[in-house]
Amino acid sequence: MASERIIRSIAGPGDDGARLDLWLAGRFPYLSRARWQEEIREERILLNGAKTRCSRVLRAGDTVAFQPSGEEPPVVFDYRIIHEDAELLVVDKGGGLPCHPAGAFFKNTLWYDLSQTYGQVSVINRLDRETSGLLIVARNSSAAAALSAQLQDGGMEKTYHALVYGEMNSPMVAEGYLSGDPSAAVRKKRVFSRKKGDGEAEYAFTEFIPVRQADGMTLVLAKPRTGRLHQIRATLCSLGYPMVGDKIYGPDETCYLRFLDDALTDEDRAVLRMPRQALHASGLVFNHPSSGAKMVFESPLPDDFIVI
Repeated sequence: MASERIIRSIAGPGDDGARLDLWLAGRFPYLSRARWQEEIREERILLNGAKTRCSRVLRAGDTVAFQPSGEEPPVVFDYRIIHEDAELLVVDKGGGLPCHPAGAFFKNTLWYDLSQTYGQVSVINRLDRETSGLLIVARNSSAAAALSAQLQDGGMEKTYHALVYGEMNSPMVAEGYLSGDPSAAVRKKRVFSRKKGDGEAEYAFTEFIPVRQADGMTLVLAKPRTGRLHQIRATLCSLGYPMVGDKIYGPDETCYLRFLDDALTDEDRAVLRMPRQALHASGLVFNHPSSGAKMVFESPLPDDFIVI
């Protein structure tokens, strides 16, 4: 049965000039570009409330709306609860489970699955679908507000492990700015620079510490002090260390375009080395929202990470 949800998404300044079908495939990659073209031709996609065409060029502020059709894409509910109390849960998730509803995913999300047991919950530090590891889920509004404040003001310490191409021989501090990359084939790709550049750039600070090297790769410990979109992935790529398994920030961004068209080749898969981005949220430190007690959690690298 078709979902009764209506998905509405507003094109941002970075989307100005994008073809509608390409934008849909990039924004909602659970369908290929060809499938989105079918949805447009069958008049299931509305642009600013009206029927449209595949080649329509978006402008910032345009509203794209559609009703998801068919069943949600399948996911594996590979997560475990490693801490539970009256205020919060700490969850360790795998690298294929969406955290919260987006696009075609609603019931097939961590948020929905937990809500069936715990009622209304809020995912605090959201992870990309392909990123594995630790996240906090608040069980009430007061806990959500307190934990979100810690996340925003830097009171929450997060650490990640990333597997990258290249040999990082010494620690690096990356302080600078993230913004859209106008030279990229993928419109949503971001680039890190030490200089601010245009007005839309966001300040970002990440510390990188090499752990070990093998086979032309380095396992890196990342400590972000800010929480920007694609912060670790984009920064590492701009520093010359593209991430293993990353279709956008790996060694060949055109892999992502072929992924959208469901046309990844064996050569692409060999270059990627992993079917998902090699990023794992391995550590969390925060203060309990009620007691103020220091909470410390760690997660080992999952089985699908390449061992080096």
